[in-house]
This record gives sequence, C-alpha cells and structure tokens, in this order.
Amino acid sequence: MATTTLKGTPFDRQVLDSMLRRRLFYTPSFEIYNGTAGLYDYGPPGCALQANIIDLWRKHFVLEEDMLEVDCTALTPAEILKTSGHVDKFADWMCKDPKNGDIIRADHFVEEILESRLKGDKAARGVTVAAKEEDPKKKKKKTKGIAEAVKLEDAVVKEYEEVLAKIDNYNGEELGELIKKYELKNPATDVQPEPPVAFNLMFQTAIGPSSNAPGYLRPETAQGQFVNFAKLLEFNQQQMPFASASIGKSFRNEISPRSGLLRVREFLMAEIEHFVDPEGGKKHPRFHEVADIELVLLNKHTQLSGKTDLDKVTIGKAVADGTVDNETLGYFLARIHLFLKKIGVDQSKIRFRQHMANEMAHYAADCWDAELQTSYGWIECVGCADRSAYDLTVHAKKTGAPLFVRERLDKPITIEEWQIDLDKKKFGPFFKKDGKTIETAIEALSQEKREALAQDLKADGKITVDVEGVGNGKVEVSKDLIAIERRTRTENTREYTPNVIEPSFGIGRILYCLFEHNYWTRGSDGGDEARGVLSFPPTVAPTKVLLVPLSSNESFKPLVKDMSLKLRALGISSRVDDSSASIGKRYSRNDELGTPLGITIDFQSVKDKTFTLRDRDSTKQVRADEDSIFAAIRSLVDGSKVWADIEKELPVFEGQDLEAELPVR
Repeated sequence: MATTTLKGTPFDRQVLDSMLRRRLFYTPSFEIYNGTAGLYDYGPPGCALQANIIDLWRKHFVLEEDMLEVDCTALTPAEILKTSGHVDKFADWMCKDPKNGDIIRADHFVEEILESRLKGDKAARGVTVAAKEEDPKKKKKKTKGIAEAVKLEDAVVKEYEEVLAKIDNYNGEELGELIKKYELKNPATDVQPEPPVAFNLMFQTAIGPSSNAPGYLRPETAQGQFVNFAKLLEFNQQQMPFASASIGKSFRNEISPRSGLLRVREFLMAEIEHFVDPEGGKKHPRFHEVADIELVLLNKHTQLSGKTDLDKVTIGKAVADGTVDNETLGYFLARIHLFLKKIGVDQSKIRFRQHMANEMAHYAADCWDAELQTSYGWIECVGCADRSAYDLTVHAKKTGAPLFVRERLDKPITIEEWQIDLDKKKFGPFFKKDGKTIETAIEALSQEKREALAQDLKADGKITVDVEGVGNGKVEVSKDLIAIERRTRTENTREYTPNVIEPSFGIGRILYCLFEHNYWTRGSDGGDEARGVLSFPPTVAPTKVLLVPLSSNESFKPLVKDMSLKLRALGISSRVDDSSASIGKRYSRNDELGTPLGITIDFQSVKDKTFTLRDRDSTKQVRADEDSIFAAIRSLVDGSKVWADIEKELPVFEGQDLEAELPVR
C-alpha cells in the first residue's frame, strides 16, 4: 500500500527528511566526522517535541494511574543481565557475506528479497506498484536482479506471502533454510550469505579500572525497577496492585542500523511495570472505563495462517473471548491507544499485533505491539507484555532477596503438605563443603517430588536427589540424615510473587511516526512549489505560538515584548519572527516547524489592543482582545478545545488574505 500524507496525497520521504534536517529536528551524530550509523542528535524543535511527548506521557500514565517513578542507572553489572536472561537470549540472527564480509540481519534479508520478488511479479502481470522510498545514501548499492519484472507461479506467490506474514516467528535455523530454499543472494555480491548466527545486542563494558567487574549498557529500563521491587512495595505501604515507571536511555548494538530514527543504537524508552496478583485472572478495577474502546487487532492465529487480516473489536470483547489474555493487559492496550491518539497518531495507521510463539520474549506469557504504519512499513512503537512472574522469581532465586508480597488473610487457611526435616548436626559434617548446595536443592523440591521421595525413603532407607555441580549430579541421602512427613499447618498470611504487565514505549520511534503522520503539503495556485506543514496537536507541538509584527515599525515592539513575556509566564512557548520577509513567508516557515498558532500584531493592535489569532491547518483567523486571545490559546494548548470551538466563540477575521503572499522557496 502506497504511503500518503495526512491529507491523503502521495508521500515523499526524501522531501520530509530534508525538511526535518534543514529545520534541525534531528541530525546524524558526529556528522562533520562522517557520522556513526544508528546515532542521532535532536535539535531545538526535536528536543521540544520529545519533551512535550514525555510530559504528556507522565500525565497520562504516571499521574493518572498513580505510578511510582524511578530513575535507575544505565550501567548494569553483568550478573543482573545474566540472571534476567539477556546475556544468553537478547540476540538477533545475522549472516555474513563470504565475498565482501558484509553483516546482514537475517530476517530483514529474507523479507526484502521476497518482497522485491513479489513486486517484480506484480510488474510482470502489469500491476502498478508504488515505489518504496529509499534512503538516498543507499542508492549507490548494487541491486542486481532483485527488482526484475519476473512472473511467479501463483503457488509461489502464495508461499512468499505466507512466509512474510510470519517472518517474525522464524528462528535462526529456519531463516537459514529459507535462504537456501529460495536461493536468496546478497544483491551487492550475488553470493548467498553464510548460515545465520546469534548476535547479542548489548554493549559490553567494564566497571572500574580493572576488567574484573564486567557490565553492560542496559538494553531496557525494566531491570532497575525489578531489583527495587521490595523497596517500592514498602514505599507503597505494602499495597497491591501498583505500578512503577521509568523514563531513560537504553542501548542496543544493532547489526545494521538504518531507517533513520526507527533503528538506532541509543534511544529513549518510557516503561511501566504494573505488578498484579496472579490469582483471580488479573482483573483490573478500571477495565470497565475502557471496555468499549475499539482497537484494530492482528492476532497470532491470523499471522500463523499466513494472513494479515485485521479485526476491529472492542477491548472488552477481545478479553472476553480470550484473544487478549486478561483485563490488566487489555486495560493497558486501550490506554496506550488513547495516548497515541492524544499525541497525534493517525488513527487509520495504527494496529495492535500479537506476538507469535517464537518471537515472544523469553519472559513473556502474552505480548502485543502497537504498530504504526509508515513509509518503512508497520513499525513497532509500543510493546505491551505480560512478563508473568519471571523477573522477580529469577532475581529472588539468585540473591535470596524477598521479592514477593506477604498479605494477611481474612480467614486463616489449613494447608496439608510434605515437610522435610534435616538432622543439621549430622548433615553438615557428612557432606562437608557441598552441604549447603545439597540443602538448597532439597529445600527447593516440589510437593510432588517430596511425596515420591518419601515413598523411596520408606522403602529403601535412602533417597537420591539431583544436585547440579556436586559429583555426578546425583546425591544419596540416608534416612538418618533426613525425614519427609506429611503435616498440617495453619496459615494466617499468604505469600506470592506478583505477575507483571509491562507497557514499553520507544519514544524515538513514536516521534518519527508523528513526523510522517502529521506531515502534508500546502499547494499554491500559481504553480509554485508546495509548502510543508507539520500538523502536530497543540499539546505536543514544539512551539505553540508565533508572534508576527506586521512590519519593523517601532510601535509594534512594546506589544511584541509584552505578549512574549505574558506567554512565557503562562508556560506557553512562543517565538518572534520580525524578519523582513512577508507575513505569508514567515507563517509558512513556521508551519514547517509545526507551530499551531500565530498572533499578528498590526496597526489596529496599537490602537485598540486587539490581535488576530491564526490557525496553522485551516489558515483561518479570529480577532479579539488580548485576554480573549490568551484564553483561547490556553484552551487549545491544554487540549480542552479545538479550533472549531474558537471560531464559534470569537469573531472571524475577514481581513487581508495573508496566505496569498509568496511561499517560501
């Protein structure tokens, strides 16, 4: 499907990218040194847009849900990430080209070549295919044979489409088989790459002057929240459920970063860890507030059948029929949807895609991604995972820290269980240095295993226990050292490890998608070049108000200064453009920056202190006194009103058509 602008016209990524760099929304890092792939700096408007998105995120989630915000270190000892599973499992599959040494990400390689062959098939069948926008820096690359108009068998087309629908579900071995089966070759060398191997995405470092304390730059902000769980629970007066939140930089050593801001090596994340009691189906007390919100869903069953059909259903129905695992997960999917809508995501370009089995993170029980459609395709911008009790369990097991909840029961409960008694006086001396390891292994035995061992002890006078790292892994314990009996005990408290629902936001990706979703061009009747506009909602726009004196006449300066100070006092960002350019040009170049409102100060303003207020998108204007103009600006910036409301409340200004001025060239 061809990408379109906000107004539905054909989208040109190169034009937008050129405008964003020219207006310093962002720029490649270290560009005067030829740059480094996957690293970008934000300029003034980019910083302001990001800060406004984060501010709205805090209000929408942290404030609204009464979350506990923490700011944890990015430098993480290796032991923590080894325990969490990241050292062993946080990897992508990469292939090496044997001819030129290129490193290629395997799933992207398969995806691009099969998509190109399908495009060639359509061309051969006479079907018009919209050209995919390319990064101008990559046009020098040899693209031999991958975009040729070659007709494929219908069965092959269907097979390719099915592979692409579930591309995220293949492991390294399966990707290697696809490369061989379809004879996929690197277009740059016409050589088939070597079989895929796993590449860990974390940046490794050493903490301190010696290399004895290895560490990593964190790949996510979550682990800092998990290891502080007991302290946060105490801070929250032992009350469950509760959520922590964190906003900060994370780092991933991407194999071949491209696609601009969408795949970078350093990025800002905003993550929530909502801790919930696993008993009772993970209900959420506010789920009824969002139950009727409709979401566009792409579930795992549809993808595994090789399709990409979307369902538009209420989150209430999706939870009720089991598509979404539980209410708390569903609640956050709906709240994510509302947040993305609030900041200006095009509602026709959003879907929630469920993870398939193989692509599910090692800790997740269910996971959905909020994906936004761009010229690069569907881009994952928010992940919402049910991490079950994985993280707290592994960290507690490793450290012995009490990462659980203890709550008093209204009614005591009676528990029958198999209990183990060790004769400590004999046990330690008998097993010597291995005693503690064996004791820990015995204490960790499940009720089922204890019952079976009790029978062994009765029949044989001894038991055999699996203990990793001791002897051959099997340890015999005789009945004079151990007793296993079934007993009854009364419990007045309940202990449990909370489950975690984790919404995780990639702020840079969301920011880029907002550029594409809010970009359009304003044409000119005179055949002049189109003028770019970024229609950010006033709540997140980098600058809210442009102050435009009609000319450089001295009588305007006190009014400009006074209005600028008053807007600043209200916490509303503004800029003055008193250049010699025409008013049309001045408004046009600030439309490129996404500035939603403009105040024109003219000779009438000097006489009666009235001003015109201009709307960026419609270019319509109203005129009123200063207090009315400021009240209108406040209501637009805080999102309580839209421009149509202002037009009903204030007199429409039918003066000179300032937009007829010459456009910016």
